[in-house]
Amino acid sequence: MLSFTKSRNAGKKLLQILILFLSITQICFGQWFQQNSGTTNMLWSVHFANNDTGWTVGSEILKTTNGGDNWTSQPSGTDKSLFSVHFTDSNTGWAVGWDWYNGVGLILNTTNSGDNWTNQPSGTTIFLRSVYFVDSKTGWVVGESGTILHTTNGGTDWTSQISGTTTELQSVYFIDSSTGWIVGHSSSIIKTTNGGVDWTSHTSGTTNTLWSVHFTDNNNGWAVGEFGTILKTTNGGENWVSQSIGGLIFLYSVCFTDVETGWAVGYDVNGGVILKTTNGGNEWLSQTSGTTNNLKSVYFIDNNIGWAVGSAGTILKTTNGGVTFIEEEKTDEMPTEFLLSNNYPNPFNPSTKISWQSPVGSWQTLKIYDVLGNEVVTLVNEEKPAGKYEVEFDASPLTSGVYFYQLLVSDLQSKDGKTDNYIETKKMVLIK
Repeated sequence: MLSFTKSRNAGKKLLQILILFLSITQICFGQWFQQNSGTTNMLWSVHFANNDTGWTVGSEILKTTNGGDNWTSQPSGTDKSLFSVHFTDSNTGWAVGWDWYNGVGLILNTTNSGDNWTNQPSGTTIFLRSVYFVDSKTGWVVGESGTILHTTNGGTDWTSQISGTTTELQSVYFIDSSTGWIVGHSSSIIKTTNGGVDWTSHTSGTTNTLWSVHFTDNNNGWAVGEFGTILKTTNGGENWVSQSIGGLIFLYSVCFTDVETGWAVGYDVNGGVILKTTNGGNEWLSQTSGTTNNLKSVYFIDNNIGWAVGSAGTILKTTNGGVTFIEEEKTDEMPTEFLLSNNYPNPFNPSTKISWQSPVGSWQTLKIYDVLGNEVVTLVNEEKPAGKYEVEFDASPLTSGVYFYQLLVSDLQSKDGKTDNYIETKKMVLIK
């Protein structure tokens, strides 16, 4: 007869506390979870002004005021394609794209959080791809045929800047009103240090198209593109080194929250791709996107909270930085009892191994909680045969502190025909 005495005693008190907290606290399941966009249209770009307020654009404009739990469509005045959105605060923002019907570049502006959007004449028939503002007055828009537009009055007037190239420009990013970078087709990288009066071409070291660029300061920046291209500079773009992962992976967007921590998103033959680094790009680890749809844009407001958007109205969110872990490994020796082992090492930084065993086949769940009972990540949630298992948990995105890991083995059959669960919870300490 199976014995559950240990599970009922060892973790009973702690489990009751966890259940109490979980009943009153919002739980985030998994690394990335789907949000309901209410549309099946392509979403090309996402930007947030704070934890709650954000926008995503495609053939329409969607807004959320509760972190993405709900998204509502905003009247943009157009049903044409919008490829980039950027806000300088919760009220003031721009979206750019192309009016294919009239053959003109689209620039839309709002000063009331998107309740109303007004058209700002671009003065060009060019496909516009990216917009970036350093404040409510000063911004740039880039697009096809080497097009760069600049404004110093919030978009009331746009003037053309000479890029020195005729290639399609895909992404623009500025650190301040003077220093900025643009990337695009044919491995183009151009830089300005005087607000765009002059642009200088820099060698990228690749022939691949670059779709996105992001800098954390005047020196450190990354660009991503087709065929798994990832480039990094530590001297403001004078030189670029490859961090490329190669293969048939197309990376459309990159975002860093500090010089060490960043994400890149795109797609491969299996669907959405999310990559993360916690060491400035020296290593990029794949995160489970949970979608077969292409991902086009990623935006993080801090090391934990971020969104990714893409085809078929896809919106993904993470509240733990997309915590990474290595899948469990099964050993050959068959166990005779239930056991959740102490993690090793403990304390740890940044990763630790968690081992457990089950003498019967069953549905097994292994989760991590913080001290408030909030679920941090689900490491295992599936039916598994009897055996011994081990998972390596990488807590790089988490802050130092006490965490708990809990094993639940469900729906066990006893000799009297009743079902029961094996539950055990243990403590671990992350020290950074």
